[in-house]
Amino acid sequence: MRFDFVAKHRVVWPVGLICEALGVSRSGFYAWLSRPRSQRSQTDEVLGTLVRQSFIGSDRTYGARRVWHDVLALGQSCGLHRVERLMRLQALRARPRRRGLPKDAGERSAIASNVLDRQFQADGPNQKWVADFTYIWTAEGWLYAAAVLDLYSRRIVGWSMQESMTSQLVADALMMAVWRRGKPVALLHHSDQGSQYTSEHFQELLKEQGITCSMSRAGEVWDNSAMESFFSSLKTERTAKKVYRSREQARADVFDYIERFYNPTRRHSTLGYVSPIDFEKASEA
Repeated sequence: MRFDFVAKHRVVWPVGLICEALGVSRSGFYAWLSRPRSQRSQTDEVLGTLVRQSFIGSDRTYGARRVWHDVLALGQSCGLHRVERLMRLQALRARPRRRGLPKDAGERSAIASNVLDRQFQADGPNQKWVADFTYIWTAEGWLYAAAVLDLYSRRIVGWSMQESMTSQLVADALMMAVWRRGKPVALLHHSDQGSQYTSEHFQELLKEQGITCSMSRAGEVWDNSAMESFFSSLKTERTAKKVYRSREQARADVFDYIERFYNPTRRHSTLGYVSPIDFEKASEA
């Protein structure tokens, strides 16, 4: 960075004077000047120009995420963190504004007790299912992913993804689980008190399928810790490492994580370090 400063200002001040002020050698500067530039350095220069254009074009109001959207719209492929770095290098700073999680404006009501009572073990499949949904950020906005997990094998038996958090989101995940596993005989379904799960639509669906409803106590995240653990794994092992340009891209990646990694391959400590599918196969044998 110091050599770059010298190169930009050598028409104003003598090279020797600038090098002395910055604590670098003249020979080192001229060696740097004749050295071939790396591909990444050249790409950074192109992206840096686009980043500055976006920032200046916004009247210096854009933060890194909005600048990133502009760069993506111009057909350039880069991550948010790279844009943040390029903005720091050019001292482009907007007033920080933290993006909060989306609000669930629906009403919550204790329509079912905590029947599960943190008993996260099951003697067989389709006895206890736990459910919840999470948020995944993309360049197009939020993607909501709902899942249903069988506590017997820790297998994700149902899931759905939409761009809005409605009762249909969680209903679709439940119906996928029923379609895959068959109509349950004596099944407990546990979730939090989110408005999607307390809705008349979802509660009627549970009754139609003969499923007993259980719900976490208000503010007690540990009442559904098995589901929280799955979403933590999903984000730590997959989505937190990715930059999604679209909801469709995020949807495909979450599908890949569940159906091609988590269920058939990922070794689960609770199951003796075998995958959920292998655990079920071994139990059936």
